[in-house]
Formats: sequence, C-alpha cells, structure tokens
Amino acid sequence: MNILILGSGGREHAFAYQIAKSPNCNQLYTAPGNAGTAQLSENVAIGVNDFKKIKEFVIEKQIELVIVGPEDPLVNGIVDFFDSDSELNKVMIIGPSMEGAKLEGSKEFAKEFMKEFNIPTATYQSFTKNEIIKGLQYIESTPPPYVLKADGLAAGKGVVILDNANDAKAELQHMLVEEKFGAASKTVVIEQFLKGIELSVFVLTDGKNYKILPTAKDYKRIGEGDTGLNTGGMGAISPVPFADEIFMQKIEEKIVKPTITGIQKRKMNYKGFVFIGLIKVDDEPYVIEYNVRMGDPETEVVLPRIKSDLVSLLWATSTQSLNRALLEIDQQSSATVMLVSGGYPEGYEKGKEIKGIDTTEGSIIFHAGTNEKEGKILTNGGRVIAVTTLNENWKEALEKSYQNAEKINFEGKYFRKDIGFDLQSN
Repeated sequence: MNILILGSGGREHAFAYQIAKSPNCNQLYTAPGNAGTAQLSENVAIGVNDFKKIKEFVIEKQIELVIVGPEDPLVNGIVDFFDSDSELNKVMIIGPSMEGAKLEGSKEFAKEFMKEFNIPTATYQSFTKNEIIKGLQYIESTPPPYVLKADGLAAGKGVVILDNANDAKAELQHMLVEEKFGAASKTVVIEQFLKGIELSVFVLTDGKNYKILPTAKDYKRIGEGDTGLNTGGMGAISPVPFADEIFMQKIEEKIVKPTITGIQKRKMNYKGFVFIGLIKVDDEPYVIEYNVRMGDPETEVVLPRIKSDLVSLLWATSTQSLNRALLEIDQQSSATVMLVSGGYPEGYEKGKEIKGIDTTEGSIIFHAGTNEKEGKILTNGGRVIAVTTLNENWKEALEKSYQNAEKINFEGKYFRKDIGFDLQSN
C-alpha cells in the first residue's frame, strides 16, 4: 500500500525506518520529513497542519494509510477531517479524533478522565484567570513542592515545579494573568508533587483491543544529573530495568485497562497510540500525563525492538482487529543518545554541516532536525541526531551509542554523557 507519514523529527524517521522494511509498503512518503526520511521515502513539502494540501496529496498518490507523528494535527482535528470527507473517509489514519486528542491537548480534561475511571494520579485543582485568588489560596494551603501545568499544548515547556510558595504564586500570575504560555495557560492545573522514578508505557489501541509496546525511559533535562531546562528529550532506554513483571501487571490492571475502558465509554474514535507518562511511587504506578502519539526520542528505542511487521499492526489497528495481530518484541535492550545544537533548548543556529555519519558502525542513526542542501546534511533544529543501538543489555547498547555519537560532528554539538545515570543499580 501507499503510505504517508506526517512529521519531520526523529520519531518520523524511526517510523519510516520500520515501515520501509515492510513487504506491505509500496510507496512511502513523509511530509515534510528530513534528510534521514529522504533516504527511505519521498519527502513532500507539506506542513502537518495543512489539511487541504494533505487531502490533495492523499488523493493524488492514492494513499491508503496515514500515520500522524506529532500531536498538533491530532489536537487540531485531522482525524475528524478525514472521517467527515467523502473522498478521505476510507483512508486509514492512525491517531485519535479531536475528542480523544484532548487527553494530551488539555491537562484538565485528562485529569477529569482519570478521576472518572479511577486511574491513579496526583490530586489536583485547576484555575482560570478569573479564579486567580482561589489559586493563590490553594498554593498557600498545600505543602511544597508545587507542580503548575499549563492546560494546553506548550511544546513540552508548560510544566513548572517550584519549592517555594511565593515563587509558585508568582509563576501562577505569570501563567494566568500574563499568559506566559499564551492560550495554553488560560487554565492552569496545580497538582500534588509525586516523588519517584519516571517511565513511559506505550499502548497501541484500536479503541477496543490493545497491545502494550516496549517500555522506555527518557531524559528531558539539558544538563547531566537531570539539571537545567527541559528539552524535547536528550536520550532514552528501553526496556525500563525496574519495570518488572509484577509492576507491569499493576500498570495493565490499574492504568491501561481503565484507560481503554474510558475511551470506549466516552465513545472516542481512537485508533492509534496512547503514550502514558508514569511515575513509580513506592512500587505503585501513577499517571503523570497522557500523550496521544508516540514520544520522541522514545520512538527511536521502542520501534527498533518491534520485530513484527509494523504496517500489519497499524492495519489491524485501523480495522479494529488488533486482537488477532501478532506483536513480537526483540528481547535486546536499546539506548539512544540525542545530539543537539549548541544553545538548545534556548537560542541556537541552524545550517551547520554534519559530518561523520557514514563513519558510524553498529548503531541506527535517526535524523531529527536535519535537511539536505547541495549534497550536504545540515542542522535544521535543536535536536539534530538520535544515535540508537540494540544490544544484550542497556549499558552495552549505550556505550556503543556514545562511541558513534563521538564520530558525528557539527559546530556546537552537545549531548548528555549520563543517560541512564539513575538506573546504574539495575
């Protein structure tokens, strides 16, 4: 079949890497793609939110399957756009409807969903600009640390954790009154701080049946030891060493099953990925957040461990026959290290030539923020390259990823050298 991937990051390159291997893939396109996807598919200069041009392309190229990489088009209703169009509604599209996408698009919506279906999460209250006084009083009445979350999408930067009540009250003012995150912080969720260790669980669902994909742990902070500003992700490991069989059973019973039940009871049109951000507190799992697509850089460690044909799995998802599909997982571990532009996640320059990719051995090189110009691969984003390795254990995989990370060079290159630092005893 002819397949279109929407997106331009490392996640989309990882999808292209798996899909291009499938005997069920005829022609593969990525919109807009990057220099890595260009080696596996035909890149198309269409933005992920340009639904009109996407429609024209899907019809012209007789696309049968669309995989939506990032969250924006899902929150903006691309699945509803396809379903309501007589020329598109037979096309398989992987992702939830706009209603289902609220699980990521609105922190308040997600919290209400978890409360309704008894899914363990931190206690919370939400406030709008008109309720600023109540919000300030709520901070005064609760112990630190304080977790403030912008309700809407804020490019992964809408969560602030503060130890001081006065700082938290000032931040609430910034978010609500001064609209620090624009429309995303018109509502702010203040929630209980949970102390533990985080992990991500990925679920593929057809809205009724589900498959639990490999777990992963990513590292968001720019600095070693998880210090400094939040980023889109500096590296990841799969599987998570501490997520043993007993803990995974708890996750499935207390979180995955109630989530799928909630999707059914809310009558959401949901055929795609549920990314559950979790925290382990005293051997119990709690949900920090939902995302309605695969994560990045977690996709770069999760998808290479899936031995089953990904196109067949996605077809089963679209046709609501996932219960009959086979999911085979590689028992090897995988580790990825993200190479980023100097200055990221703040100001950085683009257009720096990337050298040394062809000298790497034993790793998969996923492009994130890259493009090609006059035969040269150039940086085109904050996160530039993800170096992924599979090996018998995550420490050996990580060591090989670091060896190859050293071989790739561009001006200002930076990467964390302590991925997995909090797992050393595992």
